[in-house]
Amino acid sequence: MIPAVRTVAPVTDPVPLVFDSPHSGSIYPADFNHAIDRMTLRRSEDAHVEELFAPAVAEGATLIHALFPRCYVDPNRNSDDIDISMIDGTWDGPVNPTFKTLQRGVGLIWKDMKAFGPVYDRKLTAGEIRKRIDTCWAPYHGTLKSTLDRFHETHGHVLHVNCHSMASMGDRTTEDGEVPRPDFVIGDRDGSTCAPALTDCVVETLRELGYSVAINDPYKGFELVRRHGRPSEGRHSIQIEINRKLYMEEATLSKVDGFLQLEQNLTVLARALAKLAADPAAL
Repeated sequence: MIPAVRTVAPVTDPVPLVFDSPHSGSIYPADFNHAIDRMTLRRSEDAHVEELFAPAVAEGATLIHALFPRCYVDPNRNSDDIDISMIDGTWDGPVNPTFKTLQRGVGLIWKDMKAFGPVYDRKLTAGEIRKRIDTCWAPYHGTLKSTLDRFHETHGHVLHVNCHSMASMGDRTTEDGEVPRPDFVIGDRDGSTCAPALTDCVVETLRELGYSVAINDPYKGFELVRRHGRPSEGRHSIQIEINRKLYMEEATLSKVDGFLQLEQNLTVLARALAKLAADPAAL
């Protein structure tokens, strides 16, 4: 069994700043047994996102990223976000599917890639799903939680940046429809998961770097920022969605010339966030 998660420690004095990339994993387990073409399935990856944020460790941040693919089991969903229609037999755990699970097939276990077809040509057993939760989902959540808790205990606060990428265009199945997207979408669940200073820092830094930035439209943030963002307790979580056209060819996942420039600009952002994390009075 492959490891589920990797933690990259800061290479300088640590600050209470944690980046996590739950959807950049690309090691496909041998027991996946999907029916859809592998390259098509890989379009669901936030390819290279963990690499884009890797230089943040030189600014005192910690980086956590998944090694397994999100379409195998999605760390940004709750463990009860299950479509029981895809299970062969009975499920003895809690079930609380979200709209995205029932309408788009992208819950804890992906059922469909609407524009490309179903992921499987079979139903999954309850044992398969439980194994994915126990060996991948739970270790990822445990690692992220323990890391955030440790910084909160030692500093009294912690900043959590949940890192993603998005297709350059929406489609008929997405919240925004078939429209081009901005360079970045920043999500704080309508201001509920972090202090305004964190959102302002991210948005203003990116705009000063020349990027177009939207806030909470079409992505507000999902399970990980919802779970860990409690600003009244000094726990601040924010989601960043990066337009894939900035750094890769979407059809092949190959990097383009803009990759290095984006990586450098995200390091500027990490530096600004590290400065904010070191100054709790600013939050």
